[in-house]
Amino acid sequence: MPFVAYSQASDADEVQLIFNETLRNGKSYEWLKYLTTQVGHRLSGSTGAAEAVNWAKAELDNIADTVWLQPVMVPHWVRGIEEDAYIKGSNKKKNIPVNVCALGGSVGTGSGGITAKVVEVKSIEELAQLGSNRIKGNIVFFNRPMDVTLVRTFDAYMGAVDQRAMGPSEAARHGAIGVVVRSMGLNAEDNPHTGALRYESDAPKIPAIAISTRHADLLSQALKDEPALQFYFETHCETLPDVQSYNVIAELRGSEYPEEIILVGGHLDSWDLGDGAHDDGAGCVQSMEVLRIYKGLGITPKRTVRVVLFMNEENGLAGGREYALQAEQKGEYHMAAIEADEGGFTPRGFSMTASQEFRNQVMSWKPVLEPYGLYDFSHEGGGADIGPLSKFNIPLIGYMPDSQRYFDYHHTKEDTFDKVSKRELDMGAGCMAALIALIDKYGTQ
Repeated sequence: MPFVAYSQASDADEVQLIFNETLRNGKSYEWLKYLTTQVGHRLSGSTGAAEAVNWAKAELDNIADTVWLQPVMVPHWVRGIEEDAYIKGSNKKKNIPVNVCALGGSVGTGSGGITAKVVEVKSIEELAQLGSNRIKGNIVFFNRPMDVTLVRTFDAYMGAVDQRAMGPSEAARHGAIGVVVRSMGLNAEDNPHTGALRYESDAPKIPAIAISTRHADLLSQALKDEPALQFYFETHCETLPDVQSYNVIAELRGSEYPEEIILVGGHLDSWDLGDGAHDDGAGCVQSMEVLRIYKGLGITPKRTVRVVLFMNEENGLAGGREYALQAEQKGEYHMAAIEADEGGFTPRGFSMTASQEFRNQVMSWKPVLEPYGLYDFSHEGGGADIGPLSKFNIPLIGYMPDSQRYFDYHHTKEDTFDKVSKRELDMGAGCMAALIALIDKYGTQ
């Protein structure tokens, strides 16, 4: 297109200028490469998380008007030496090794592990129906797959993840000594998916692991063939005292309404399997790229555009809660908040928890957004880290890329830099920068 000064551009011209800038000069991919291959995994409390904070602040110092670190106390869970598990053979049968990983926050078994019979259930409700007489002294195997018929894979995830989050405490209430959970993945695969569990204060803490989907099917079939078989697993994870970490915050100050904040962000922490490329390195560097795009185009927003890289989304949400608390105490006004935490894939749209008036406003922008792949604005939701801002009754928005491949990598050792497309990553950054430009221009009604 012919050169058009940003200040003289129409909505469509502004959006095209934004995408041209990121597709030609974007730094998201370069940043992500360093974050994942040089820093690596960034579980809260780890040295990787601390290094990521310092790296992000240094990079943002080059593009933002103001950058600061917001202290937050975070949990410090460590996996320890590699887990071991197998289906115990009987008589002349050999033990069958299976791929497992400890769930985040789990207690360990210690040396020697645990061995017990296995009770397979599909739900927490089925567990309750069996009761303590069937469960006590055994290992509970939660084996409800994600629903493959749901096209939006995050809906499938939400329909299955309760067994991982709440299953260990529910099983412990009935006397179980350990828990095995089918990994949160849609395909038959060998990689186990970790993720956080939530121990309840009124239940004993028992060790819990995830088993790969392929080996979950193997275990299920083995139980059909031999209902009394035993299972062994050994883990060495532990929770250490909380440590201080930080949310990384940077902003471009608004020229006309600096007290009105448009937030964009992702979570800087990741699980210790893989390098957290899609979850959520992609969302962090895309949010940083929003500021770089505006700097590259010489855009001074009317309202303050603030990037927040949250700490501890994966196993506590301490960063999101602390940010909302500080915002309330300071009396800050947030006009809208956007989070990118669904991977660095091809753009599809934005989910929203917002008023119908704001939804209508976003739909009125569809003609200028749809050429860049943004057509779906129908889903509810924002993001875990910005969820605590709901008390301010503002639009909470989630960047929504294509979700079909996300759970191939989610919380596994396969979530690495080589799984990310530069083109898709840059497109996502452009999408968020475009939406923010429209909100900055027109407000949220």
